[in-house]
Amino acid sequence: MSNFTSSDINQAQGEDMIFEHLSRDIFDTANPSPYTDGIKRGVSEELVRQISADKNEPAWMLEHRLKSLEIFNSMPLPKWGADLSALDLDDIIYYARTGAVETNDWAEVPEDIRKVYERLGIPEAEHKMLAGVGAQYESEMVYHNLKKEWEDLGVIFLDMDNALQDYPELVQEYFMKCVPATDHKFAALHGAVWSGGTFLYVPAGVKVRDPLQAYFRMNAKNMGQFEHTLIIVEDGADAHYIEGCSAPKYGSHALHAGLVEIFVKEGAKARYSSVENWSRDTYNLNTKRAIVQKDGVMEWIGGNMGSGVTMLYPCSVLVGEGARCDHMAIAFANAGQWQDTGAKVLHMAPHTSSKVISKSISKGGGCAVYRGVLKIAPHAHDCIANVECDALLLDDISRTDTIPDIQVRNNDVTIAHEATVGKLSEEDLFYLMSRGIPIDEARAMIVNGFIEPIVRLLPLEYAVEMNRLIQLEMEGSVG
Repeated sequence: MSNFTSSDINQAQGEDMIFEHLSRDIFDTANPSPYTDGIKRGVSEELVRQISADKNEPAWMLEHRLKSLEIFNSMPLPKWGADLSALDLDDIIYYARTGAVETNDWAEVPEDIRKVYERLGIPEAEHKMLAGVGAQYESEMVYHNLKKEWEDLGVIFLDMDNALQDYPELVQEYFMKCVPATDHKFAALHGAVWSGGTFLYVPAGVKVRDPLQAYFRMNAKNMGQFEHTLIIVEDGADAHYIEGCSAPKYGSHALHAGLVEIFVKEGAKARYSSVENWSRDTYNLNTKRAIVQKDGVMEWIGGNMGSGVTMLYPCSVLVGEGARCDHMAIAFANAGQWQDTGAKVLHMAPHTSSKVISKSISKGGGCAVYRGVLKIAPHAHDCIANVECDALLLDDISRTDTIPDIQVRNNDVTIAHEATVGKLSEEDLFYLMSRGIPIDEARAMIVNGFIEPIVRLLPLEYAVEMNRLIQLEMEGSVG
């Protein structure tokens, strides 16, 4: 008996109508980039000092950048995971200024840049459903705005460069305290050349009912983007933050090594959602981590489908008794893609709980890897952890792997780990085709059903976009 109903079919067809205008051209169309003419490629002390001087940063930040550069130069590339040997770090543009001045009025954003975000639907989404929006183009923010009702309640939503100027002591207290430069080579690189990003501070007890969003766009050939996201949700507060990312395709490598740090205080709740749709030229080597205090809740919702190589493992460190985290993620690996994704959860206090649901889809010879770490500390008694990894292979030439690392240091815990691999159900395909659905649409509908438990956690507009992106990836599938 099939699980599909007529209402499922009608909903899928309705979603397709809503996003029928969405195509790869929206993401792959690039603007001219004369601002990169003559820019020296590669990273150096001279560049690090230039970035800090351009931003008029305090002395401690320059010191942090230079120390990070020293660590970066001393560390080798990772010897595990995806193959990074083709990434030429000396051919990347690490810092580029477009000349645009940041504003809170879309009409003041330069027309060519504004049209990029209009094609992506960002201004429309802000009007309909968002409490605030930031838009970064290359190395700097070009637009940032927070609705007045949240500003009046003490919410701070700024780009990181302005936050460093306006709240230097607050930034210094938290900046790269969750992810130090010594964590790995690309964290060190980020610490040296970071530029732009988001600072979100939610005061105690404030529950921001609408999501806040930042969208990061790389435009120029061989560009690198290193935005820093720092989120602090105080006691009893609640916030949902969304990040979107994209870049055009050039046929030569680009690099994304952003960093996300989230501090969830006692009884607070934070949800971080992201749809990463970089071009297949891009190495997506992002780092995301949260520290969760007593009775706090951290939720990660993610979709990765664009970049040629991804290494991304959002991490929750449950340091307070009763803290909880949920990790929900989708990865789509098409031809020429290696999606190395997963989750890390560290139970460092008693009565903590975690749930990880990871779904991957591979087609056209793509490779999707779930790589996870689960650690239970010796004193973290009465913990509950559940990991589910489901993989869908759409042909006989693609690949999927599950690589879990589970370390339990006491016996008073409940741990469950489940991994499944499957192919498209011939029974479901036959049922849908018997209802007049063409085979390509039927395959897409089954895939949408597979990822639905995660997509439904996104706000409606983003859930529909995710389904449409999956449909674009499915076009031409041979099953």
